[in-house]
Amino acid sequence: QLSCLLRMVTLHGIPKDLDSYPQDLLLFLSPSDYAATGNCSQFFINIGKANGDVLPREAPQRQQLLLEALECLRIPGTQIKKEKAEMLGWLVCDLGGEYIRSSGGSLLKDLSQCGSFLPEQEEAIRDVLSSGNTTFGPPAAWSAFTLSELGGLIPVLDPSILQQIPK
Repeated sequence: QLSCLLRMVTLHGIPKDLDSYPQDLLLFLSPSDYAATGNCSQFFINIGKANGDVLPREAPQRQQLLLEALECLRIPGTQIKKEKAEMLGWLVCDLGGEYIRSSGGSLLKDLSQCGSFLPEQEEAIRDVLSSGNTTFGPPAAWSAFTLSELGGLIPVLDPSILQQIPK
């Protein structure tokens, strides 16, 4: 329905007020099409606020969006700073394990909002948390507050991490 609506909206070119349309509509628009109305970073900020579940994780459009977002935001390697992670929004949920490891704790807050993880992502999250090189510190120093901050990451914790957490 959204891709059909987008065809209708863009029948006579990209409207100048595209930002006033539902953000989910942007999921079916390419950044180059959007460039006529704004810059690519604004496009991906808007995409990051859209409902990513509209596109299945395996959808080629979703994978292409992530690649284009990394290019637009000038993220050359696998290390992503906190500000860029916030701009990516839900797209951080599609980042591979190498991005999670390289970025250390800067992705954890955004990753905690993801509904599920691939096995390689879970392993990378555990590696980052186990290292103790995050704002949370080592698991042996965690409190109930820390666990509430970790939120959606708690299901990926394995026994080796859980045993270190003080009662």
